[in-house]
Amino acid sequence: MDIRFSGSRSETAPLTWGQRAIWDTIRKTAPDDHYFNFGRVLAVPRRARPLTVAGAAEVLRALVERHESLRTRLGEAPRGRTVHAGSEDGAEPWQVLSTGGSVPVTVSEGDPERLRDALAETAFDYGNEWPLRIGLVVDRDEVTHIVLVFCHLAADGLGAEVAVTDLRLLLLRGSVPGPPPPSPLELARWQGSEQGLKVAAVAAEHWASEYRRIPPTMFDRRAGVPSDPPIWRALLVSRAMDLAVRRIAALSGASTSTVLLTAASVLAGRVTGHDLSAMLPIVGNRFRGDTVNAVTTLSQEGLFVLDLREGGFTELLRAAKPAALRAYRSAYHDPGDRDRLTERAGRERGALIHPYCCFNDMRFADRVDASPDEASVRRALEETTLTWPLSQERLNCRFCLHVTGEPGGLGVSLTADTGYLPRPAMERYLLDLESLLVEAAFREVLEPVG
Repeated sequence: MDIRFSGSRSETAPLTWGQRAIWDTIRKTAPDDHYFNFGRVLAVPRRARPLTVAGAAEVLRALVERHESLRTRLGEAPRGRTVHAGSEDGAEPWQVLSTGGSVPVTVSEGDPERLRDALAETAFDYGNEWPLRIGLVVDRDEVTHIVLVFCHLAADGLGAEVAVTDLRLLLLRGSVPGPPPPSPLELARWQGSEQGLKVAAVAAEHWASEYRRIPPTMFDRRAGVPSDPPIWRALLVSRAMDLAVRRIAALSGASTSTVLLTAASVLAGRVTGHDLSAMLPIVGNRFRGDTVNAVTTLSQEGLFVLDLREGGFTELLRAAKPAALRAYRSAYHDPGDRDRLTERAGRERGALIHPYCCFNDMRFADRVDASPDEASVRRALEETTLTWPLSQERLNCRFCLHVTGEPGGLGVSLTADTGYLPRPAMERYLLDLESLLVEAAFREVLEPVG
């Protein structure tokens, strides 16, 4: 079946900073760019049941009409309009908002998570396909679950959560209070305004100064013949690490994300032999009040730099807090500025400047707790699991660390190019990360981070 929608306008605009950042990443990962698809499963609330297929179609129509990003695709720039200097061969697409159309819906009687994975397993047709795939799971003609799979050009993780929240409200109340948040069109216009250019200039100063001192590349030494395929992901699920991180955060006054970013940077420096560890944390960029509830892709990379010669873990954690704040501010940047700075720094230093070392904390809550004792944390080490859930041919990075909340504890997955970090070294990195944090929770004299 199809869901027909009708919006209020049809326009084109340059890509936003977030769209340009993810589009560059998608291009460099193709044909394995389905890697960036992600989905959400919403169990229909009890108070909204029984829900018919027609009723579900109606609320989904309202969702697509509320959020313009869900009916925005890629198209050619208008004739005579220039694009930023960093785009490959000068041909960067624009965003094209359509007034009306229809989104196909898959109806299934199967497992909703399996349906989500099936809808996400192929790359989007960015110029012709709507950036939202929809599935309905039915039982005896009643819809029990709604599955949404997003193109990363239309939403990031936080944007997807907004969409799911709005969908729940539509199911329960029939409407979402308040006007729609800014669309990608409005964001693109603001980013091109005088105020937006000032924000971009501040971020560019940070990238320029750090590019002068960081290692050109963190993972700069080939380790031998890569695996086949070369890109692998290892997933460590550890309740012990979860308890240790919460304890360190509670005692030090840092967030659990800063604790993990610090530890990840320390070990990245050890593995690569660099005293300055440079990492690219993925930042949500929802600091402005009007973008908090925007369904779009705002997430971009910031630049986090930590001097590992500053001392032990406690001292490094203290230094990491202001460094993390600088990194977060640098994430809301114009990718064209970054491209120009990268090119200039490369010429000055005679080497390509790119850390190829990413950190993405995908959790939505930060819980701290100083109460776990050492014995219980060490017993929890026996529950740790390590699996290999993904492999593929291409990725635009060499080292990507993702943090998730899992039923068995903290999930830390490492996706890496085995030509630079072989699978045994990937496994050792994750286990060493767990050990470092467990030891720091009870062996370091943790001082509050100011």
